[in-house]
Amino acid sequence: MTKYIFVTGGVTSSLGKGIISASLAKLLQSRGYRVTIQKFDPYINIDPGTLNPYEHGECYVTEDGAETDLDLGHYERFLNTPTSKANNITTGRIYQNVINKEREGAFLGKTVQVVPHITDEIKRNIRILGESGDYDIVITELGGTVGDIESLPYIEAVRQFRWENGSGNSLVIHLTLIPFLAAAGELKTKPTQHSVKMLLEYGIQPDILVCRTEHHLTMDIRKKIALFCNVNINAVIESIDASTIYDVPLLMLKEQLDKTVLTKLKLPHKIDPALENWKDFLGRLKNPTSEVKIGLVGKYVELPDAYKSISESFIHAGAKNECKVHVEYIPSEQLTPENAVEKLKGLHGVLVAPGFGERGFEGKIEAIRYVRENNIPFFGICLGMQCAVVEFARNVLSLKDASSTEMNPDTPHPVIGMMEEQKKIVLKGGTMRLGAYPCDLKKGSKAANFYGKTHISERHRHRYEFNNDYLKDYENAGLTPTGINPENNLVEIVELKNHPFFVGAQFHPELKSTVANPHPLFINFVAASMAYARKK
Repeated sequence: MTKYIFVTGGVTSSLGKGIISASLAKLLQSRGYRVTIQKFDPYINIDPGTLNPYEHGECYVTEDGAETDLDLGHYERFLNTPTSKANNITTGRIYQNVINKEREGAFLGKTVQVVPHITDEIKRNIRILGESGDYDIVITELGGTVGDIESLPYIEAVRQFRWENGSGNSLVIHLTLIPFLAAAGELKTKPTQHSVKMLLEYGIQPDILVCRTEHHLTMDIRKKIALFCNVNINAVIESIDASTIYDVPLLMLKEQLDKTVLTKLKLPHKIDPALENWKDFLGRLKNPTSEVKIGLVGKYVELPDAYKSISESFIHAGAKNECKVHVEYIPSEQLTPENAVEKLKGLHGVLVAPGFGERGFEGKIEAIRYVRENNIPFFGICLGMQCAVVEFARNVLSLKDASSTEMNPDTPHPVIGMMEEQKKIVLKGGTMRLGAYPCDLKKGSKAANFYGKTHISERHRHRYEFNNDYLKDYENAGLTPTGINPENNLVEIVELKNHPFFVGAQFHPELKSTVANPHPLFINFVAASMAYARKK
């Protein structure tokens, strides 16, 4: 029978429920259990696909094409197993499902209410992964904090679910904050007590408390929390600030979070955690032998979470190369022909990031021109690849005013255009080319050498494509399409000949980089940047 773990948050948001969930899952996985994690988001959007990255960080795309919360990226990077549509549910999707059923007459004339209809739908979604037979343990992270109006139906659904499933088959981990008051010089447990009290009012007694703190918890504080919050003292877990999120599984191991969980779920923990590879990765991450500066040119750089998967991919690739990657965030709309040299000076590589819309488009093109002409390693992702195509058209093919039809619908040279099947679409949410698609790599190309194979699959999230009418012009001038989708002949990868590293990818390689399998394009981009740094 599948066991269920629910992770709730109190006192404040951004305490790291996603990292705690992923770290616990990693420990349970390392003990031989099949684990997955799902995230329930209390907002009414159907998915985060239509949200500005400033609202919610990046939108993470799964293999099956779901636009999801960025926490799913953490789950995949830690566990090295893909997630799916079933791993991220929003209030919007819950209500949409219930309303659709009501319109079909599924409720036989009943008054449709939050309890039982909305809570039943939430419980159905909790069970989907558990009933697949693929997992021993399902961890469900509830977004928001206890006490939020929008979180109430989820808390009530968890209460009902636990009552229905019987004791020993599920547990609740409550993540809370123990603030340090500098004026008093001490840690305060009252916010945690209030948070647990509120959870109790809703009918849920947490089994384990994970306490975020800047200072170590004394035994006296642990005893006080255990007494007032009605938990065992060994179920008061310290989660101290860490230098990297990848330290957290080992910190949780030291606190015996996994053992406490297995004991409460009545599961054996005879097998010691197999974390040798994880420790090896951490060793290389913390002891680099070289360092590089890579510029990330994008329009959302004020919020690093907007490019979370890219920055994490640099961490994985950096560790693989035993190199510390310093990512410098450069706002694309501040780049002009006059200041590009100044702003990009001293960088060993430049990545032009994905995005939508024309803001910052010309700045990205200036950055690409500079790195192309000066043989600085360049990596373009999605819109970054399209910018490289436009820049090459303007400055090498002499196609004045070449552009993407996204930025200029009337361009005389639409080297990037909207896919035919996208032209008829009027709805915005979930309508792009999304999820995993195959790609064939040209033998002998850099891309084929990087991957070590000629057939790959990568994840997409876009509406616009390379215009094949210009294919021959590009090939003749040296910007070669080396990755092609075998099903529709669309260009997936372009490479520039006679350049140390100039690669543009229409897909999002950052979505598949994990601790166990750093992405080959990032590994080789970092390696090329290191080679460039050595020459300087």
